[in-house]
Amino acid sequence: MSKEYMGEVKQLGECALEEGLLTEVQLEQALKRQKEVGGYLGDILVDMWLLTEETKLRLLGKQMGVPYISPKDMEHLDANIARLVPQYLARKYHAIPIKRDRTGLTVVMANPFDVVAKDDLRKFTRSEILPVFGSKKAIEEALEIIYPQKEEGIGTIHEVLGDLSNIQVELRREIDDSIVDILKLEEQVREAPLIRLVNYIIANAVDKRASDIHIEPAEDRLNIRYRIDGVLYDIMNPPKYLQMAITSRIKVMAQLDIAERRLPQDGRFTIRLEHRELDLRVSTLPTQFGEKVVLRLLDKGSFLLGLEQMGLDDEGLKIFKEAITRTYGLILATGPTGSGKSTTLYSALDYIKSPEKNIVTIEDPVECQITGVYQVQAHPKIGLDFARGFRSILRQDPDIIMVGEIRDLETAEIAIRSSLTGHLVFSTLHTNDALGTIVRLINMGIEPFLVASAVRVALAQRLIRRICEECREPYTPSPELIERLMIHDMVGDNPVLYRGRGCKHCNNTGYYGRIGIYEVFAINSEIRELILQYKSPGVIKSKATEMGMTTLYQSGMKKVVQGITTVEEILRICTEED
Repeated sequence: MSKEYMGEVKQLGECALEEGLLTEVQLEQALKRQKEVGGYLGDILVDMWLLTEETKLRLLGKQMGVPYISPKDMEHLDANIARLVPQYLARKYHAIPIKRDRTGLTVVMANPFDVVAKDDLRKFTRSEILPVFGSKKAIEEALEIIYPQKEEGIGTIHEVLGDLSNIQVELRREIDDSIVDILKLEEQVREAPLIRLVNYIIANAVDKRASDIHIEPAEDRLNIRYRIDGVLYDIMNPPKYLQMAITSRIKVMAQLDIAERRLPQDGRFTIRLEHRELDLRVSTLPTQFGEKVVLRLLDKGSFLLGLEQMGLDDEGLKIFKEAITRTYGLILATGPTGSGKSTTLYSALDYIKSPEKNIVTIEDPVECQITGVYQVQAHPKIGLDFARGFRSILRQDPDIIMVGEIRDLETAEIAIRSSLTGHLVFSTLHTNDALGTIVRLINMGIEPFLVASAVRVALAQRLIRRICEECREPYTPSPELIERLMIHDMVGDNPVLYRGRGCKHCNNTGYYGRIGIYEVFAINSEIRELILQYKSPGVIKSKATEMGMTTLYQSGMKKVVQGITTVEEILRICTEED
């Protein structure tokens, strides 16, 4: 314990005498021994079996005028309160928040008079810090309970941040400089501790099954969030002074210009992690408080699913398989970014590929390599866009073509024409539902008779979270809920639905993993006739549902009844109108 707040040893002895814990003779013996061997009086009293360690610490608290928290009092801390301070700060300063009220944040500290520690904690929590005293050992044991996990091979985040102490002064200075020394910054981003920190952020994201990493600058802090199963979660808050170094390190990995901070940039890099090869797409965006960076994690092995694993129901799977095994026609997948369209198309190509077929794709970017499929990376900056690449592919004698996205009239016209001249064409569009693909093509300028003749199947999809199998539990929904959800025919007279209680396996979310819900819109002769008659989308959709088409909402509710997902998850993704 530091002499800065120990006070005079006589005072500790006096405290013990006042409470009747020592006699005058015992205190004199302890003081005599202290003169012989040196050290603190409290430690000597413990060594002489005159005081227990617990009593010594309580007396020190009394001596300092700060309340003492015993190890027993720290056995049942509120983890939500404790985690108001990030792990690296808690371990660095041996400090744990234990209570929050209007007066401020009460924090048990091994050194309650550490001005720097209290200032850092105050800035991070934006609360007045009310320190209380606790033993260093008890605080460390409590921290192991609050933060039990460690990342194999790269340590915990507090260990990684601790290694940055040698360069943090220079990094702090960089924030305030109007002109950054680029050469110095390049040296710093190649420092081993900083490399470990960025590696930790990425490896931790992979371990938590994240699809995206968001590095977001705020006025006085840096926020790092992961998108897990389609939802963003706050994960960690490294110090603000590391912002520029972390951003620059990622830029170096993606071969971007670290000196350019006023314009958005895009890049990518590949890493190998535990025998897995991951592609990371990087996007930077200048904001008020610095560059916001988003990394999209692309696991090449996750794109190829068997068609049966995607989540299509039996009828939808039958229609889709029939369409993709034809020799011509246009197959369209639609949905928002991150809804699994690429996975659907890749899985379809993998299902139909064979040595007798020449399959060529043009993509931006190529997200998954498929053996037996020739894939072209689009480069719009040099003139190789989807339209030009598509025309070149047609001269390569293809049987099947996939174009990443239909973005303009030229690409749409080539796709339609190719599908009508003996080619099977796959592509994607951004619309709200399957019928929207037809409306979108017509609005682009394609004649309705061409759309009706070319498109075989339009597949709208969303990804929904699965209920965690470890904490899945049944419950009986109210009759009012059954009526509002319009699922009485599915559940019968004794309805039972499921939800996740929340457990360690799913990070207390109740969900683990995702599966697709689908709206498979097949264009048959009756639907084709309605399109040629310029019927409204509402009329066409009514006819399609009358003929058995399952809407996104209905597909989702089927999975609710099957116990795969929850009512709340489906209502988050789509509504009854869908």
